[in-house]
Amino acid sequence: MTPERLLSELIRLDTTNPPGNESDLAFYLKTLFDEAGIPNEIIAPAEGRGSFIARLGRRGKKRLLFLAHSDVVPPGEGWDFAPFSGEIREGMVYGRGALDCKSLLAAQAFCLLQLAREQFPLQGELIFAATADEERGGALGIKHLLHRYPEKLQADFAVNEGAELPIDLGKQRVYFLQVGEKGTAWTRLTARGRSCHGSVPSLGDNAVVKLARAVAGLGEYRSPVKLVPEVKYLLQELARIRGLEIPVREENIDQLLESLDLEHGFTETLRAMTRLTASPNVSDGGSRVNVVPDLATAEVDVRILPGQDRDYVLRELRSVVGEELEMEITEYREPSFTSAATEYYRLLEQTLRETAGEGVLCLPMISAGSTDSKHLRAAGIPAYGIAPLAPGADPELRTTIHGCNERIDIASLHFMVKFLDSLARRYLG
Repeated sequence: MTPERLLSELIRLDTTNPPGNESDLAFYLKTLFDEAGIPNEIIAPAEGRGSFIARLGRRGKKRLLFLAHSDVVPPGEGWDFAPFSGEIREGMVYGRGALDCKSLLAAQAFCLLQLAREQFPLQGELIFAATADEERGGALGIKHLLHRYPEKLQADFAVNEGAELPIDLGKQRVYFLQVGEKGTAWTRLTARGRSCHGSVPSLGDNAVVKLARAVAGLGEYRSPVKLVPEVKYLLQELARIRGLEIPVREENIDQLLESLDLEHGFTETLRAMTRLTASPNVSDGGSRVNVVPDLATAEVDVRILPGQDRDYVLRELRSVVGEELEMEITEYREPSFTSAATEYYRLLEQTLRETAGEGVLCLPMISAGSTDSKHLRAAGIPAYGIAPLAPGADPELRTTIHGCNERIDIASLHFMVKFLDSLARRYLG
């Protein structure tokens, strides 16, 4: 079994969520780990929604958790190949989950199988968890495990997905280590008016028009910049590499981002790391074309940085939409954060440099999205996100995550295995 063959087999197991069917993948892993003599179990809170946990080594003072999720998002349309083919050709593995996140899952699993095959004497315990339901929030996966069986995931620190893919700035290769994630404060806006016949609209008070003004304002809104220290350091280093003498201050962040001359998608990702974002993504109002509506609503996806909270969200939105609309935060999750000033971060950084070559640079980052790491951090387990692709990997790969034609190069898959294997041996050896 090679890492690419393992990944291919995992992709062929359709774990699109919903419905998930992650138990199919869990039982596949169980067969492999049983044959290798590695203790393991499957925990399923609902039919077909199994998470897989394995343990290698011996109980001791040190414990390292490898975490990855087994579900994937729906493939959608427009693919140039079958989304669940798992085809291996031309140095690539093709299919949904190749990057998010079955490549990491395959590399972690292969690492444990390799260590067991070599009978490497771990002076501690290496835990591997392939969790269900991450793409829908984790209620049937890691949240269930941490609530019912927290002892099974207790570790000194965890390695998970979540970092931006590496970039090349001239001759400088830059890798990222995710140390935090923005929180969510999804907010419902409600506009109320007075209904009347659409033939004489001036007799009413159109709620859709009120809502439209608020939505248009949010579309143009740019919240104040907030520089988390790790993000400030990230920007300072990028500016240094580019040879820019622009100081990294809150008042000139947008000027700096444009001067960095980075790929557009990455520039906007950096921008999102520096402020609250609010995107009105769902709206509803009116019932008939000839009736002036008296009610209209909009759902706003609000993402917040460490140090921002509910009150900050409400103040910022109110400054844009005015006093007339009602506002309600319908779902709230605090930002999560793990310090970069730890021995674990330094170990990850050192291991990544040794794997990729001493000339690479490793930088901390805050993710605009979210992963299962938020639940680990809430449970007191330090968690770090990685994306260790091999030098020379196609930067266009980042556009296939949650998109069409998802794939990964075999060299990057082997690079992941090498990095994880070295990390486990260094920490637990």
